[in-house]
Amino acid sequence: ASGYVETDSGKVVRALKSTYQRHGTLNLFAALEVDTGKVHMKFTEFKKREDFRGFMESVLADQPQDKEIHVILDNYSPHKGNDDWLVKFEGRVRFHFTPTSASWLNQIEIVFSLLQRKTLNGGSFKSKEQLCEAIEAFFRRHNERAKPFRWRKREVKGSQLQNTIVNLRN
Repeated sequence: ASGYVETDSGKVVRALKSTYQRHGTLNLFAALEVDTGKVHMKFTEFKKREDFRGFMESVLADQPQDKEIHVILDNYSPHKGNDDWLVKFEGRVRFHFTPTSASWLNQIEIVFSLLQRKTLNGGSFKSKEQLCEAIEAFFRRHNERAKPFRWRKREVKGSQLQNTIVNLRN
């Protein structure tokens, strides 16, 4: 695994460590409140429907009872088949699924990209607990200064579009 490695002399260098040791896996559920930018997150041992439902119940418990909640999800299997469970929220929660290969439609992916760039890339974590602490610290910092994301449509000029089409032909 690549990352920052501490040498015997105490110097920290970017390197590929040949003695990589896997410390286990970690599942992260996260939900973004698009109107505030705040992120709710939870680690789970497994990626099961029950874990997802438990996470969603904790997120929904923080929301006003009279607020209609729209949840945008990818097509990951624990996200599907929850119609029977949604009944208990009396129609105040609606799930919307992004098309396959359209993760960019889900704003939580922006947050995951920030997590990757600011915390995980180049990281060398000696334990699952150390990884959890780093991720939790990222989300604490994020939520302290949370604000809604502004999606902007980038203007594509004719010459840029033509260059793209030319590149596709080659």
